[in-house]
Amino acid sequence: MSEMINNREYRQKVLKEIIHELHAGKTVDEVKPRFEKLTEGVSTAEIAEMEQALIMEGMPVQEIQRLCDVHASLFKGSIEDIHKPQKVEKENGHPVHIFKLENREIEKQIDGLKKDLEAFKRKDSSDAVNKLMEGFSRFTQIDRHYSRKENLLFPYMEKYGITAPPKVMWGVDDEIRDAIKDTLRLLERYEGNSALVAEKAGEAINKASEMVYKEENILFPMVIETLTEDEWLKIAQASDEIGFCFIEPNAIWAPERKDLAKETQILKENQADRSTIPFDAGFMTPEECNAMLNTLPVDITFVDKDGAVKYFTQGKERIFARPKTIIGRHVGNCHPPASVHIVEQIVEDLKSGKKDHEDFWIKMGEKYVFIRYFAVRNAKGEYLGTMEFTQDIAPIQRIIGEKRLAD
Repeated sequence: MSEMINNREYRQKVLKEIIHELHAGKTVDEVKPRFEKLTEGVSTAEIAEMEQALIMEGMPVQEIQRLCDVHASLFKGSIEDIHKPQKVEKENGHPVHIFKLENREIEKQIDGLKKDLEAFKRKDSSDAVNKLMEGFSRFTQIDRHYSRKENLLFPYMEKYGITAPPKVMWGVDDEIRDAIKDTLRLLERYEGNSALVAEKAGEAINKASEMVYKEENILFPMVIETLTEDEWLKIAQASDEIGFCFIEPNAIWAPERKDLAKETQILKENQADRSTIPFDAGFMTPEECNAMLNTLPVDITFVDKDGAVKYFTQGKERIFARPKTIIGRHVGNCHPPASVHIVEQIVEDLKSGKKDHEDFWIKMGEKYVFIRYFAVRNAKGEYLGTMEFTQDIAPIQRIIGEKRLAD
């Protein structure tokens, strides 16, 4: 029997069976003895493989997402390699180091929210409501932490075939975001529904706390083992564009080796294509073309016929974050799991010729964002890809009267 227990494939099979049992309705207490008897420890890599296998077998991401907290509590205290010292975790300014510093601040925010919530439960006075609302307003900063994780770490994980954990984690991130927003909405228009506020606030607090554990004991060890130094450098360079939560890093990380930045710049200068690009009506140098597109007061993203993100503009006023790490990433992995099916349907309609474009418009604070998707076809009508064209039309809507060139 010991040979079977030590067999990685057998252990993987039983781990999947345990998750299926949880899915079928068994409680954590019912399956935990079997798990503890089976093995003394589970590596982070095996957790990833297990979730991947479940998805490959047809279990929806949403189902695994629903079980995420359950199996996280099951594995807690049983992951053998999560406390091994990792050098990069302690390197000042390294992306993982920054993520962990943010998590310490997130834990402080959670402790404060718990105290404010308990005070609110005891007496839902206007002061208690306002205090809790202020705390949750600050807590919205956590979105930057999750956005860096989703847009910078996940693309590289997908590159190495680690696709299930990012999808599951992104779904839970969105649940936390929604719980925070719901709590704030209830507090802003508080009508004495203290039980509902407590339920939503508790959900946000508990899931955010559990996410800290999942990141530090499952996600970070996994990416530290997988990503290269060059990839970490790209992540570090792209982090500032998305922003940080509750802290401002006081150091810029760079690997301890020769000046790669200088060498890269020299290489770019030596390899730069200085020829012109011919168009249907004229020609431009690559520099002129790039500068012109970045001058447009809109965001443009191009996804090729196979669904890979190939290009996006980098204007001064960006509407949505577009870190360079998404280049080459499949468009389906650039959106939260809950909306992936919508994006895929849009692309399929454009690709098949059922539609030539699709439009959406949403309010984002003072912005009124007009999002348009266009099928890009060549002169023969062959589908080349999809262009996303995003613009803040609020200033345009305010235009009245006329302004002529002579004016």
